[in-house]
Amino acid sequence: METETTKQITPSKIMQIGMGFMASKTLLAAVNLELFTLLANTELSGAEIKKELGLHERSLYDFLDTLVTLGFLNRKGIKESALYSNTEDSDLFLDKKKLSYTGGILEMCNNRLYPFWQHLEDGLKTGKPQNETKDGGKPIFEAIYADENKLREFIHAMGGVQAGNFMYLSQNFDFSTYNTLCDIGGSGANLSIHIAKNNPHMKCISWDLPPVKPVATENVKKLGLGDHISVSSGDFFTDEFPKADIITMGNILHDWGIEDKKMLLKKAYNALPENGVLIVIENIIDNERNKNVFGLMMSLNMMIETDQGFDYSASDFELWAKEIGFNKVDLMPLTGPSSAVIAYR
Repeated sequence: METETTKQITPSKIMQIGMGFMASKTLLAAVNLELFTLLANTELSGAEIKKELGLHERSLYDFLDTLVTLGFLNRKGIKESALYSNTEDSDLFLDKKKLSYTGGILEMCNNRLYPFWQHLEDGLKTGKPQNETKDGGKPIFEAIYADENKLREFIHAMGGVQAGNFMYLSQNFDFSTYNTLCDIGGSGANLSIHIAKNNPHMKCISWDLPPVKPVATENVKKLGLGDHISVSSGDFFTDEFPKADIITMGNILHDWGIEDKKMLLKKAYNALPENGVLIVIENIIDNERNKNVFGLMMSLNMMIETDQGFDYSASDFELWAKEIGFNKVDLMPLTGPSSAVIAYR
């Protein structure tokens, strides 16, 4: 029997987490280089990858074999004789040409968030954002919506990170007794697209600020879903929500402080008919706050990115929703660390 004196204590977990930035940056670099898009439906040698991506030979195989060891690439052979290909999850979620692409959020992590997290200690001491605003830049949403390229990157990122969740919700929530849906902060209309594709009786509105409309319209038109999805503009701080049987919000509430969260819930309540439904999709923290580490880290990220935003548990949401007037709240696990909290009017 193992005793306290014989139990082997090692620093392996400490080292794995403490140096985890190395694995993270390796994956982020591969996404930014579009390696997984290059390898979609094919296998290539290291020399072919080197030529296509413009890489130097020095660390080529260390880079590729790290991705093999991390589980993002398959490999036949070794070094010069090796052929590399995507794993199933890399091929589904990291190929830019697929609707299921989730790499947009990883691109944003590489280009924006990675350096900001270097200042986590400052944020913990001051409670203030550690992004562009720290050096006098505009608040995140003001800066994003003022720059078309940043806006497109942000829309691409938000659509990608939620792709698996949107697919799951559209296939597993029972939409049969509902006819209309309005996605608040609909971004590129990604949620509406998945719901319309899997529930053709539904009529959807993707509702966001005016600068988003061209991107959302483009996405809807590209997939030939114009008869099922309309793109509409509004500001959820100043305008009432469009009426619909279902109101959805994906990664919206966690951007704001508690009073704004309640204001948005109230507007959703007012837009719904009797027996209408509010579906909120986020990285809902478990009620014991000791399991969903990604949800907790995302809440830290909200501190880095926003003035008052934070993530929350299902019990937190239920308290707010019932205070507004909703009758019942359910939790629907989605993919990975994400869930939908569903409030019934």
